[in-house]
Amino acid sequence: MLLVSQERSCPGAPSSPVPGGTTPAPPPATRWFRCLVLLALAGAAAATWPPCHMATNNRTGLCRGQGLVWVPPDLPRDLHGLDLSYNKLQEITASDFAGMTRLRHLDLSYNNISRIAPDAFVSNLLLEHLQLFNNSLHHIPAPALRPLANLRWLDVSNNLYRSAALGGVFGEPRRLRELSLGGPLLEDISRGDFVTLKDTALQKFAIKSGSSLRRYEAGAFSWLNTTELWCDMALDTRVEVLPAVLRDLRGRPITYLRFRNLFEFTYYTGDTDPFAGLAELQVTTLVFYRGKFTENLLRLALLNIQRSRVRDLALVAVDFARSQQWNGSTVGSVAPRLDHLLLQDISNPDVLRFDWTFTWFSGVTTLSIINVNFNYVPCDVWGEMLNVEVLDISGNRLEDGYIYNQRCHYEGVMPKLETFILATNQLLSLAVVAALTRTWPQLTRLDASHNSLGSLQETCQWSPTLRWLALHHNRATVGTFGCLPTTLEYLDLSHSQLDRLDMDYFTRSLRLRELRLSGNKIKFIPSEWSCPQLQVLAIDGNSFGIINHGSFSNMPQLLSLAAGNNPYHCTCDLYLFLEETRRRGRPTLADWPHNWTCYHPEPLLDTAVAAYTLRPLECDTPALVTIAVTSTVVAVVACAMLCWKLDAGWYLRATYRLVQAKYGRRRAAAARPCSYHAFISYSRADADWVRRELLERLENAVPPYRLCIHERDFTPGRWIIENIVESIERSSKVIFVLSRSFVDSEWCNYELYFAHQRAVGLGSEDVILVVKEPIVARGLPPRFARLRKMLGTKTYLEWPHEPGRKDFFWLQLQSLLGNPGGLGAAAGEEEVNVGDTT
Repeated sequence: MLLVSQERSCPGAPSSPVPGGTTPAPPPATRWFRCLVLLALAGAAAATWPPCHMATNNRTGLCRGQGLVWVPPDLPRDLHGLDLSYNKLQEITASDFAGMTRLRHLDLSYNNISRIAPDAFVSNLLLEHLQLFNNSLHHIPAPALRPLANLRWLDVSNNLYRSAALGGVFGEPRRLRELSLGGPLLEDISRGDFVTLKDTALQKFAIKSGSSLRRYEAGAFSWLNTTELWCDMALDTRVEVLPAVLRDLRGRPITYLRFRNLFEFTYYTGDTDPFAGLAELQVTTLVFYRGKFTENLLRLALLNIQRSRVRDLALVAVDFARSQQWNGSTVGSVAPRLDHLLLQDISNPDVLRFDWTFTWFSGVTTLSIINVNFNYVPCDVWGEMLNVEVLDISGNRLEDGYIYNQRCHYEGVMPKLETFILATNQLLSLAVVAALTRTWPQLTRLDASHNSLGSLQETCQWSPTLRWLALHHNRATVGTFGCLPTTLEYLDLSHSQLDRLDMDYFTRSLRLRELRLSGNKIKFIPSEWSCPQLQVLAIDGNSFGIINHGSFSNMPQLLSLAAGNNPYHCTCDLYLFLEETRRRGRPTLADWPHNWTCYHPEPLLDTAVAAYTLRPLECDTPALVTIAVTSTVVAVVACAMLCWKLDAGWYLRATYRLVQAKYGRRRAAAARPCSYHAFISYSRADADWVRRELLERLENAVPPYRLCIHERDFTPGRWIIENIVESIERSSKVIFVLSRSFVDSEWCNYELYFAHQRAVGLGSEDVILVVKEPIVARGLPPRFARLRKMLGTKTYLEWPHEPGRKDFFWLQLQSLLGNPGGLGAAAGEEEVNVGDTT
């Protein structure tokens, strides 16, 4: 502030006298040097200020809240709008807006302006909106406003002048439609203050006096020619002013009347009726904002409203309290007919039953009870709302058990209700909401948004007339669809943490035309999604990345689609969907191209889908098929020519004969009969059991089985591995005698491996497992992985220790071995025959 005052007083300014002193003024050169220094400092300070921003059209300057102490001198001259609010301006000079001949909107509110030069706006003849709210003006700047013949909207309220008298200049701008006057120091409103407005048809006139009003002269408002009157006047000690104001408004075209802080500090306890005369006005909308109300004062207001033309009544943020001396003589008699009754931001829910009944709701068509902190609906209130068509009880603390009481009778109540708004409460159960509303015969719209509905698995019965349902900002799951009505035409489940869809619900919803699922967690769009009448779909802000040309093919009526802000895979599927949409002209992409970005593949991350381009023929399927077929034909012809040139046919015939001969030898070898019925694999610790039990029983059978054991039938002098392989190959079956000793034997593991390889080639039925001692498959060493697998997948025989069960064991084993016979010569016999032939 110091820099501004000194900078503007330097040129030729005399030095200030020093009280009581004779100090001489500094020399002129010194004064000029000081001025230059101050100017340099001011310029440096101004250079550090953030510059004003220009709006997108470059015709509106945005200098809001930048700490400016004067109007920047370098602003464009062709501005249409300029916002200088929330700064530190103290004065408006003649040069601040000079040359801005196109300026139409100027906002100077929330500064510290105390002076406006008389010629401050001589260049701004097109100015229509001027905002001087909340400054330090000690007088209404009538001389500065004289050139503004096109002024339509003027706010000079909340300043420091003590009189609201308007000069003749306010009668000149015939286009003026909104005027706001007054401030906290306004003490007197005289009869002639507004006479200059008698021929000006205003849409809104606002006057503020706060608690400082000392005198209101009758007839002061009788000059007003406005349709809206906003009075911010505290009448705690001047109650008689209100009837005088209402008398002055008789015959005036006022249809909207608003009182702010009518009783600001004290509750009215007088006997006179302060609202007398209200019935004689043209007012149809009456608003009480803030201020203190008792039940007796509210009753007086309602009795006058009941006789008046008021059809819209609002009590907003009022401080309601019970009267100390309650007058019960008119209980139940107050029932004004209102198109709309609004009760909002009232901390005391007693205001609902101010006269101990709910009778005053009986004549209301639209009832809004918003943020009144009530959490319980008594049974008798439902029966009073016979004429209510719209009920809004949003922003309260209602819970399931408090809004729906099973002891209440809901049949036949609310016969005219069409719209019910339950938003922003504490509801959890959709079934409770459905039970509350299902008997209301005219209900078509229900808003239960901003609750916690949908997380419970419930069965619901809804009113068959319900057509519009808003459940956004809840907790929906795929099970929620089982509780939704299928009669809807509009459904909003946006921002409800939904991750999957129930396709059956949409198939059954034959009337659904608009569906909003924005801001959920849906991960994929089902290709079978069918909704025959759907016209508008919003699925933006979810988690799916793939849509293709068939994603919405079962929605033949779809006209509008919003699907941006999803992690799209920019592939052929998306490209073909967009191409098909452009070709058909439907559905219209409501949010295209904003927020349509690629998420995958990685090189295209954050690329706009609109900028996604393809390589030639990348997604042209017919062209790709044509090229592939042509290439294949060319390759086949080229190979055929090459084969003919290099005699490839001869080589193919030779290879075929070689394979045929080799395959024939293999089949001949496979057809050779086996020498043994079974090869027995066992550990040395089980040898006695094998010889005494197994061999004794099987080799003495009639006819006998031929068995191979290593200690008797292996060829001496050969490698053990060779004996094992040959014996297994020459045996029809392989019997493993399993015991703990078997597991510890390394040779048994080899035999198991070769038998397993044989089973892979010939079939697992050639392997027979005989468990002599119980073993735990999970406890076997890692090298016996094959045995663990066989024990888990193959039926085995267990050697019984009870004598009575052994006959059944042998019967099972012989059944697995099959009938003896059909074997070739044993190994030793084959060698003898060869020697004899020689």
